[in-house]
Amino acid sequence: MESPQQISCPIITVDKEFRSTFASLNLALSDANGMFISQRQTAVNFRHRKSSPGYYSDWHVAGDPTLIIVQQGCIELTLRNNQSRCFNSGQQFIAADYLPIDSVFNDTHGHRARVIGEQEFQAVHIKLSINAKEWFQLNSEFIRIAY
Repeated sequence: MESPQQISCPIITVDKEFRSTFASLNLALSDANGMFISQRQTAVNFRHRKSSPGYYSDWHVAGDPTLIIVQQGCIELTLRNNQSRCFNSGQQFIAADYLPIDSVFNDTHGHRARVIGEQEFQAVHIKLSINAKEWFQLNSEFIRIAY
């Protein structure tokens, strides 16, 4: 169980070989008269998303770290190692797997997504940075790989 002084957000990140992996971003919270809140974090922009039941993406990396807040429906994310996780209405995760500019995308990189069930998927995508490497450097001490 999370303590009121910390919040954990699921994240798709990369290992040293830039293979996508699940982890968590753990942020400290400060007590503001009974409201526990993190430090301010920057964001670049946001978009609204809808995907129909049956939506399925091919393998890809997020590229830019993006916080995805699920408003409706269910999305399943699958990694190349066949690990998968579902995120439902009210849940959030950060898609932050990426490849360095000089890397070649191949069958060891990325994740895919599919909408599960008969309900339309709706989410808000909040782009956290336009520089994945810099974002990881700033947040590396807060990311814990899930094994």
